[in-house]
Amino acid sequence: MSIKTVNNILVLLIIIFSSIVSIYGFFSDNIVFESKTIQTINDETVTLYGKGLYYNDSISMASQARAQDIVTIIIGIPLLIVSLLLVNKNSLLGRLLLTGTVGYFLYTYVSYSFLVTYNKLFLLYIILMSLSFFCFIINFTSNELKDLKIHFKKEFPRRYIGIFTIIVGAFICFLWLSMIISSIDRAPAVLEHYTTLVIQALDLGFIFPLSILSGILLLLNKPLGYLLCPVIIVKGATLLLAVAMMVVFQVFSGVNISIIEIIMFPLFAIICSLNLGIILKNIK
Repeated sequence: MSIKTVNNILVLLIIIFSSIVSIYGFFSDNIVFESKTIQTINDETVTLYGKGLYYNDSISMASQARAQDIVTIIIGIPLLIVSLLLVNKNSLLGRLLLTGTVGYFLYTYVSYSFLVTYNKLFLLYIILMSLSFFCFIINFTSNELKDLKIHFKKEFPRRYIGIFTIIVGAFICFLWLSMIISSIDRAPAVLEHYTTLVIQALDLGFIFPLSILSGILLLLNKPLGYLLCPVIIVKGATLLLAVAMMVVFQVFSGVNISIIEIIMFPLFAIICSLNLGIILKNIK
């Protein structure tokens, strides 16, 4: 069996399982209990969502998970389908798009596996995390670095994209570090009844350094920068759109959101999406 066939099977399985998970997660709304509050180990009071798949999650987390589900349905899955079709036509654009999109699915289901309160879809979260991981490796390593630069037009705004990627990484680092440092002697309010800061760990451990590294490599005109930056931008555009949707869902659910998050995440989502368009436009 060829690598191409394996890749096709992995992507199709991700499409099938993520469709099941996200559709059920978003549309399940059966009431399990009404207005239940619990006392956390940090002596905080948290109100649980009480409905659907995420009934044991906090209102904030359930709102974020449902927002992520709807973005996966309307953006993530269609992107997987389109990029897979392009990859099977030997398109570099499709390969970069597919790698970044699979990166979004990997990040999403790592988050679900370790953060969302245990529910009946837990095994599917693990399956999707595993499928996305191996699919990402296959697509990432299928790019020939030495020939990558020649596939970009001379007009490609390399410095602008590189600087923007660094700025996004620095913003993520500043946002999470300021929250963690300000609550170093106590659990931050955002922790609620969960045990640790999974998203912040993923962002500070992987997304922040990868954003900085990819931006610097692109500024230095290194071949690896031409691979990492598009992948980061694709993943960033999809994930930031999901985060922007999370902010909307949380506001409508009555969750207190800082004005910085309300403004900056949707703004970065729009700019990142525009930059994705610039990258795709400048691939020969």
